[in-house]
Amino acid sequence: MLTETPQPRPARDGPARSEVWFHIVLVLGVSLGSSAVYAVLNLAETLSRGPLTDAEATLNQVLSPVPAIDLLRQLASIGFALVPVLLALYLLAGSLPGIAVVLRRIGVDGRRPWRDAVWGVGLFLAMGVGTLVLYQTGRALGVTAAITTSALNEHWWTVPVLILSALRHSVVEEIIVVAFLCDRLRRIGWSWVTIAVLTSLFRASYHLYQGFGPALGNLIMGLVFVWVYRRYGRLAPLLIAHALLDITGFLLPQLLAR
Repeated sequence: MLTETPQPRPARDGPARSEVWFHIVLVLGVSLGSSAVYAVLNLAETLSRGPLTDAEATLNQVLSPVPAIDLLRQLASIGFALVPVLLALYLLAGSLPGIAVVLRRIGVDGRRPWRDAVWGVGLFLAMGVGTLVLYQTGRALGVTAAITTSALNEHWWTVPVLILSALRHSVVEEIIVVAFLCDRLRRIGWSWVTIAVLTSLFRASYHLYQGFGPALGNLIMGLVFVWVYRRYGRLAPLLIAHALLDITGFLLPQLLAR
């Protein structure tokens, strides 16, 4: 009696649906997902104390009264924040050598520096004006906290650390929220419209500690950024725009105060 030879199963061209969700939970759980949870809790606590117009939100806080220790803690905080980015890239690539391929695929490869720069500066100017308008409107309506972008004391390393902090925020948010989440959610069959809306809502959620004005601004920014990424397939302009927004926001108040 003849028996059938078992046929090998066809190789999958990507992780299973359950694995994709596990990737999402894993990356967000050690990065912006926890930030979103704490932002919501901070907002709830602030509202329980009084109106948002009386609240304050401080970015880039002093981490030690000893300047040398403060510098080391600032650098450690920035460095550890980039670990989830490496995890996201590794999960996208499936191997360490594949990370370079992923970076080329998402448009972080230096192949179009001038075009990326022009788009980045254009997005920076558009988002920057909108951010200022929404912040001032939110303050006037009492739905936005007073934001202090830096409470660091003046040292020789203050400006470089603020620039590194801005670059950290740009890399973490754009690679995880746009490149990683868009890829994972597309793999499970979600439409680009759904992805744009939900990732933008997520982007807004971890800014809620600043109030509803900045959250709305980040929601709009998220929608625009996903559209640009979907249209041109390059993350570099988003990284440039986000970095310029944060560098300006972190440094300008300090320069004006001198």
